[in-house]
Amino acid sequence: MSVTETRKLSRIQKERRKEILAAALDVFSRDGFRGASINTIAKEAEMSTPRLLYHFSGKEELYHELLKSVLLLWLGPLNQIDASGQPVEEILDYIRRKLRMSQHHPRESRLFASAVLLGAQRAHAEVFDSFRVIFDDKISLLSQWMDDGKLARQDPHHLIYSIWATTQHYADFEVQIVELSPEKMDSLFTDAEAYLVPMYRKLLTPDT
Repeated sequence: MSVTETRKLSRIQKERRKEILAAALDVFSRDGFRGASINTIAKEAEMSTPRLLYHFSGKEELYHELLKSVLLLWLGPLNQIDASGQPVEEILDYIRRKLRMSQHHPRESRLFASAVLLGAQRAHAEVFDSFRVIFDDKISLLSQWMDDGKLARQDPHHLIYSIWATTQHYADFEVQIVELSPEKMDSLFTDAEAYLVPMYRKLLTPDT
């Protein structure tokens, strides 16, 4: 086999792996790890199960590959909180980024939620070790801003948890929103930002 043919095969393999991972993301985000099967993922990817298993050893490997990529996506908005920025605006921008993630990456959000609820023990260190480093760093930053009087005094852990709860809800419980508020779907994220940003601004702005 020539070098050109080898490179072409490598590109084809990469494309196949991307197709399989996209299908696996659909299945895992919908069914969770326990509910997913390698046969379902193969069907979603429009290929035979043996052909899928040529590229990945099984659903465990697929799950871990997806978790690694989702973790990078998940940590991005938190990591972008800038210690040199204006504290209230930095957190409000973080909320906006989390809403955009829920809007544009709902499957990834649901996969991560599923991992935390059901499957984190399968990749506990892989998921939480990197997460904890950045989380602890931002908790320390929020605490310092509060000590400096730049943010109203809050429990920084619960502040972050509440931001996750109010932004990720739109992705993780999309089915519920569609059922309860179908008339809101066209402007859902615009309306969510218009509601959440003033609420958190009032919560975070220190008394003068």
